[in-house]
Amino acid sequence: MIDNSIHFHSLTDFILDKEDKKRDWIISSIIEEGKELGEINIIFCDDKSLLEKNNTYLNHDTLTDIITFDYSELNTISGDIFISVERVLDNSNDFNVTFEQELNRVIIHGHLHLMGYKDKVEEDQVTMRNKEDYYLSKIS
Repeated sequence: MIDNSIHFHSLTDFILDKEDKKRDWIISSIIEEGKELGEINIIFCDDKSLLEKNNTYLNHDTLTDIITFDYSELNTISGDIFISVERVLDNSNDFNVTFEQELNRVIIHGHLHLMGYKDKVEEDQVTMRNKEDYYLSKIS
């Protein structure tokens, strides 16, 4: 299942492994959630670039691993997901997981936001974490 509506870009020298497998996994999660795929861009960048976006668009002066810009309309999922490869690497070390495991968690986290899941309050954070774990169990 290859779809050209999910595009991977890198603003650094990072190269994503298993692009087609990740694309299929994302599409499967969107379908399982009863949504339709629009156009999604996943952009890999560094801390500096993501911090600038965090300051400019969210007025947050903090490092983060992901920022999701949601352009979804009705049931069609679309957006831009910016991921700091540096944060993912640091977090993988902090959480004692592989880089690939942490990257997958961040990728599905961004897509869950596009599908309407929130994580600002504790109850929503628990739901988000459970959904992340569920979809992470579906990729090997």
